[in-house]
Amino acid sequence: MIPLSIPNLNGNEWKYIKECLDTNWVSSVGSYVTRFEQEFAAYVGAPYAVSMSSGTAALHIALILAGVKPHNLVIAPNITFAATLNSIAYLNAEPLLLDVCPHTWQMDTQLLHDFLTTQTYLNQNACYLRQTNQRIAAIMPVHVLGNMVNMQHLLQLSEQFHIPIIEDSTEALGSYYMGKHAGTLGQTGCFSFNGNKIMTTGGGGMLVTHNEQLARRAKHLSTQAKTDPVAYMHNEVGYNYRMVNLLAAMGVAQLEQMPQFLSRKAQIAHHYTTAFAAHLPFIQPQLTTTHTQPNHWLYTVKLPQWRNLLAHLRTQGIETRPLWTPMNQLPMYAHCRYITHHHVAAQLFEHCLSLPCSTNLTPQEQEEVIEAIHHFYTLGNAAMPQNQSIP
Repeated sequence: MIPLSIPNLNGNEWKYIKECLDTNWVSSVGSYVTRFEQEFAAYVGAPYAVSMSSGTAALHIALILAGVKPHNLVIAPNITFAATLNSIAYLNAEPLLLDVCPHTWQMDTQLLHDFLTTQTYLNQNACYLRQTNQRIAAIMPVHVLGNMVNMQHLLQLSEQFHIPIIEDSTEALGSYYMGKHAGTLGQTGCFSFNGNKIMTTGGGGMLVTHNEQLARRAKHLSTQAKTDPVAYMHNEVGYNYRMVNLLAAMGVAQLEQMPQFLSRKAQIAHHYTTAFAAHLPFIQPQLTTTHTQPNHWLYTVKLPQWRNLLAHLRTQGIETRPLWTPMNQLPMYAHCRYITHHHVAAQLFEHCLSLPCSTNLTPQEQEEVIEAIHHFYTLGNAAMPQNQSIP
């Protein structure tokens, strides 16, 4: 099987983890937790980083830091992994879904501008939806697949309408917008180290911010809001969202390899794009947002229809994956207000497929993937599309 996206563990992972085992520092305190936070903050260019047990945990804490309350609205894209909206639901707040750009597949900031301008009002430096008088408490852009949202425009809207930005950068470690790392442009940025991400700790996340008070509160909330180093005193409801030393050690080792990971991801993306442009031009890659240097985390293409191709590639031992089901098609979020003109998210779901792109994917394996797709369209189960325009 040629896997979709798996870890690359060829650095100091075993050395650092063995040190934790040898010294018995395996739980939520230990030198590697502090070291990982400090080195991660330096890598992304933020003064503060707080490690978490998952990217979802980081999003949850970030929403609390932004002051999101029950029944508030939080703007999020309709194309994302469910964890984005789940973190909003944890606070009994309501997602306000926004459609995405048909080319970059990112939150459509012009659509958001039009909505905020016509459907909201300001009162005491807060933004409210006219129809329900609900406060819009945060905007949560998701840098989908390592590409980035038009942050210049979004920051303007954030300032104009007094809505803080929480960057869901769980897929965007190593991505930059106008020279600034993903996750460092909003009030907070959240990252994931799940096993399929560009680097991994097996499970884990990170919250970054430029605000020292927010960082201190994030650490406090994620460690059960404990106020005394010895006695079991807690001053509010806290969460067991701590990253353990073992996983932080793995994170340090993985972070050391990020330059190689990014280089390999870019090579893989370039080879796929070049091959499809030459022989299967109806297969279209995601377009990069202006001013963005993406990390090419998960190479995904738009093609006539993915279901038959996915089934065919599976018979060839090649793992692929469709784009996420749009959030408004999931039963728990079907009731959410959805801002759209052309239902782009639904079209992308019907036409997008992610291809194998692990950093340890071999050139031979990539050629096998390309050849299997070419065979499918030219000799196998599907006729070559006559109309090269895909919705």
